[in-house]
Amino acid sequence: MTRRLVFSYSLLVILVLLALETPLAVTLANRETERIRADRLADANRFASLSGPALRSDTVSAITDELRRYHELYGIAAAVVDREGDRVVATGGVDLTPEPTGSVVRGALAGRQLTLPEVVWPWQHGPLVVAVPVNDGGEVIGAVVTVSDTSRVRRTVSVWWAVLAMTGLLAVSAGVMTAFRLAGWVLRPVTVLDVVTHEIAAGDGKARVPTQQGPPELRRLATSFNEMADAVADALDRQRAFVAHASHQLRNPLTALRLRVEELGHSVTDEYGRDEHRLALEETDRLAQVLDGLLTLARAERGQHNLVVVDAAAVAASRVAAWQPLANHRNITLALAPTTGPAYVHTARTALDQVLDALIDNAVKFGHPGGRVEVAVDERDGEAVVRVSDDGPGMTETQLTRSTERFWRAPDTQNIDGAGLGLTIVAVLVDASGGRLTMHRAEPTGLVAEVSFRTAPV
Repeated sequence: MTRRLVFSYSLLVILVLLALETPLAVTLANRETERIRADRLADANRFASLSGPALRSDTVSAITDELRRYHELYGIAAAVVDREGDRVVATGGVDLTPEPTGSVVRGALAGRQLTLPEVVWPWQHGPLVVAVPVNDGGEVIGAVVTVSDTSRVRRTVSVWWAVLAMTGLLAVSAGVMTAFRLAGWVLRPVTVLDVVTHEIAAGDGKARVPTQQGPPELRRLATSFNEMADAVADALDRQRAFVAHASHQLRNPLTALRLRVEELGHSVTDEYGRDEHRLALEETDRLAQVLDGLLTLARAERGQHNLVVVDAAAVAASRVAAWQPLANHRNITLALAPTTGPAYVHTARTALDQVLDALIDNAVKFGHPGGRVEVAVDERDGEAVVRVSDDGPGMTETQLTRSTERFWRAPDTQNIDGAGLGLTIVAVLVDASGGRLTMHRAEPTGLVAEVSFRTAPV
């Protein structure tokens, strides 16, 4: 955008300069040509007044001396011809036969004062030819021709044109500099707005646009943008606060409800009633899981997170040990791959613990009896990669793209306990820690989930 504005302004300046300087350059060339033309016409007319008596009396010595002194003083060749066009007197080796000298002589013998060329341009190298008729009582009896070198005129015009070109170049340079400053003044608020928009999209809800930069229209736009960002941030805060508050407040009546349903079990005697009682307890447990997930998600999404340094290898070992009893109960091998030492990373507080809990829970929950779940910690390219892999059913490419959506569950896992918030919480916590979550299918079956965090100096 800046280049386009600068190009437009520069093109406008160039067109204006061309419109102004081109007529001025032509005027300068005409002025210099007219100056030398007037001088040569005055000399030629003086010689014509002297040549009239000389041609009538056939005594050309006086005019010959005048033309010779004229040539010696000014270096200008001159000639006098009779009415037939024959040369009578000539100095400086004037040749009257080639064009345009011949046409000028014929025009003068026809009674006209002629000058060729009409304008001396810097790229022309021919002489300036001036011819005036010699009159005797209204009758043309000859002509006087002067042939002048135009190098001085061409140099003068060239100097003036060079001055114009330098002036134009300076004007264009000033115009380009002004265009850059003007474009920067106009577009800087737009650039800042773009940066702030990306910052807000990346999760920095406090980023705002300065309102004192650029033209008034963009200042008003920045003010409106900040007001909109404040309104959106306030709405999100209210939404997260409501979810967290509602999840927290619903736990107490839900706990009381479960206790009452559990107490009812003593009064249920028939087989059908015991099944329904068991299903009711399972639904209350599932609802409790949903509320816990919502509360965790609301806390994870709330504002900015202070990063702390943790040992990813130690956290992985701790979480593997914590989940080992459940894995043994489900006949699944849960193993920690050997590590070379500590792997210190920057994460939000308790983020890595919760991420590993969710990933290991999913791997154990959806794995087959006799299956294997492995947790590994590697370091590469300035990052620590924590990997959880299993040999369970895995997910298709389409399912992987939707796996972090809230409450989404694969169609073939609807009968398995869960709220559909585990991977959503993982994605939020990893993003809050400045990390990266990637998932892909394992071969031949299973799923590999990797979270990458920036390593911290020891």
